[in-house]
Amino acid sequence: MNSYMDDSTPGPERASALDRASERWLGAVAGIEETTAADSVIKGLQRGIRALPLGRVRGLLRGGPLGHPAHPLLVEVPMGCWMSAAVLDVVPGAHRAATVLTAVGLVGAAPAAAAGWADWAELPPRQARVGVAHAAANVAAVACYAVSLADRLRGRPARGRLWSLAGLGAVAVSGALGGHIAYSGRLESVDAATPAPGPVLVRP
Repeated sequence: MNSYMDDSTPGPERASALDRASERWLGAVAGIEETTAADSVIKGLQRGIRALPLGRVRGLLRGGPLGHPAHPLLVEVPMGCWMSAAVLDVVPGAHRAATVLTAVGLVGAAPAAAAGWADWAELPPRQARVGVAHAAANVAAVACYAVSLADRLRGRPARGRLWSLAGLGAVAVSGALGGHIAYSGRLESVDAATPAPGPVLVRP
């Protein structure tokens, strides 16, 4: 008599591996949140950004017309382009389209970064520390995609694809850190059965 075993439910080994990975990740992020070594530099940089004479541009960068930060909307351009380029990299004959998307993603990273820095300048210390790591991952992603674009334009598509994959990994880390900045406080409030803070409305 044949028996059927459902493998759709993760076993203890797979579940525990996921739990360990989650613990390591959350521990690393918590370590960043508690690290105060660079606080004086962070506060100085935040003051410097707030002191820039941006006028109404600051309100636009912070999403004043939208009523919420513009950064999450703007990052869709580079992320969408780079993820689409990764898909096209495995499609025969789509090399040129992948190259164009890589370039458009690099252009789109500039306004996304400007909006991100405008938001970061207003963050409290714990979130600002994670924001520095988030920015570092973004810099790594942009550097990888810049090298990828250069290789693609010089006729080295294989190397360009490898650099794109490295950049996509940096984007994933950046996205996870950005999500932590945006939602960790709200999740803690829900767990504690207290009202979660609503979105910050920014006036231009």
